[in-house]
Amino acid sequence: AVVSTQSTGELPYGTMTDDEMKKMGIEKVQDDGFIFLWVTGRAVELGRELLRIWGYERVDDIIWVKTNQLQRLIRTGRTGHWLNHGKEHCLVGVKGNPVGFNRGLDCDIIVSEVRDTSHKPDEIYGMIERLSPGTRKLELFGREHNTQNNWLTLGNQLPGVHLEWEDVKTKYFNRYGMALPF
Repeated sequence: AVVSTQSTGELPYGTMTDDEMKKMGIEKVQDDGFIFLWVTGRAVELGRELLRIWGYERVDDIIWVKTNQLQRLIRTGRTGHWLNHGKEHCLVGVKGNPVGFNRGLDCDIIVSEVRDTSHKPDEIYGMIERLSPGTRKLELFGREHNTQNNWLTLGNQLPGVHLEWEDVKTKYFNRYGMALPF
């Protein structure tokens, strides 16, 4: 699962309070698996707390070093209370005893260009696929640019509903009583 959280400042999208995030029920999503949680600034400690609440052990951090089009370090002044932030953290958590995963294939640093607000680097998807190949993936708070083949992406900025897995389509139909347009 990939969970993205942004929680301070005036952003061009809705946000959740810390308490709302704590009560999301993420602990019910899976018994064995991984979670990747994007956090910035003061939210690093909150992210670690969320992982514990949701039943995950933090096992690693991925750092995204943000660059501009010239591959120079970003110094925008838009984030950070004391220093300008040129990076974001993606906390990696594990729950239960996942099987079939690959350790040590990737580095814990992504150096990548900043794009639109909240648009994370595409490299994270390859890292997650290599770590846990052939497993189902869930992205919360996704946007159209986040959708990936064989991932379930949920978000209030996505157009319509598109489900690929037959068992998920059946559960959706049984729950909401409507046929999907595909």
